[in-house]
Amino acid sequence: MKLTLLAGAVSAAALLAAAPASFAQSMAAPAAAPAAQATVTVGGAPMYATKTIVENAVASPIHTTLVAAVKAAGLVETLSGPGPFTVFAPTDEAFAALPAGTVETLVEPANKATLTKILTYHVVAGRVTAAELVAQIEAGNGSAALTTVEGGTLTASLDGSTVVLTDEKGGTARVTQADVLQSNGVIHVTDAISMPN
Repeated sequence: MKLTLLAGAVSAAALLAAAPASFAQSMAAPAAAPAAQATVTVGGAPMYATKTIVENAVASPIHTTLVAAVKAAGLVETLSGPGPFTVFAPTDEAFAALPAGTVETLVEPANKATLTKILTYHVVAGRVTAAELVAQIEAGNGSAALTTVEGGTLTASLDGSTVVLTDEKGGTARVTQADVLQSNGVIHVTDAISMPN
């Protein structure tokens, strides 16, 4: 038993040592115990590891557009479920960077299928922490292909210590805040919308 715990601790230490410094700082609490994570803030609002992705997103003042889109797409129940899910969550500024009228058009009932496709392209099954994602990128010689719930692929890479997601259309989004742990997964805040084919 002691040998197993020691091996686990050594493995965790090696993974953290390999992770870029900005991600290692966010790994103060182990991913397996989200309730032990110190409360972090997103947009100045506290995010609680004991709450679901939706409960925390609703509290985030920089994710109001994302929350409205999740509601319009009918994904509240899914993202409140047990998961676990990894959500790459674009900010309000990311949505504002889209061409004028895009968001308003997407949230119309007639465009629910398109909106759902875009939103589920930001979700990966399972809880993938920053350290795990960096390890996947390093194991993949500089990139990691992430299969989204939508069925498409997001390609993760590093620009210095920042994770960059490249979507199927060639657009990029940077992870601006990693490892916001939830009871049913993890959120990584991004600065752009990722678009599927």
